[in-house]
Amino acid sequence: MAKVSIGLRGWRFEEDDVFDDDGSLKTLVEMPPDTRSRILRLTALVGEPCDACYLEHGEANVAECNVGSIVYGEPTGTVLLCGPHESDFLYWYREEDGSDLAGEPELANAFQEWFADGGRAPAGYGGLEHVEEDRDELPDVSSGALDSLENELCAMDEAEREELDADVEDLDLDLDE
Repeated sequence: MAKVSIGLRGWRFEEDDVFDDDGSLKTLVEMPPDTRSRILRLTALVGEPCDACYLEHGEANVAECNVGSIVYGEPTGTVLLCGPHESDFLYWYREEDGSDLAGEPELANAFQEWFADGGRAPAGYGGLEHVEEDRDELPDVSSGALDSLENELCAMDEAEREELDADVEDLDLDLDE
C-alpha cells in the first residue's frame, strides 16, 4: 500500500483507506475512523492561514498571512504552517521539548504560546527534506474533492452524522436540522 498526502503535507494516508480502485475519494462511511477524522479536519484546514503568520499579523491583517500548506499534530490539536514557519515548529518540537506533547491536544496551544512569546528557530535551522516521488502518479485531489465530503455530510441526517463519531464543528456545514 502506498502512502499519500492529501491537501496538505504532514499527514500521510494509506491510499487504500482513502481512494477507491478507480482513484476516486471513498465516502466517509467507507473510511476507517482515524482516517475519516483526519480527512474531515483537513477539509476545515485547506485554504486557512498559517498559524504562525496569523499570530504575527492578526485578524486585521490576515491577508498578509501565507496559506497553510503543512499540518502537524492530531485532529484535536493541529498546527497549520506555511513553508517558512515549518522550521520554527520543528525547532520547538525537537529542541524545546515540544515532542513531550506528541499526540496530545495541547500540542497546538503550546506551540502557539511559544511562538507568540517570541520563540523562533535559529537562522539556518534545518527543516525536513520532503521527497515527492512520482507526483504524476498520485490521485488528483483538489479542494473540490474535499468539498464533496462536506456535501456528503450535509446529505446525511443527524443520526448518520452521529454514527460517524467524527468532529465536524470546524466545518461550515449548511445543515437543515
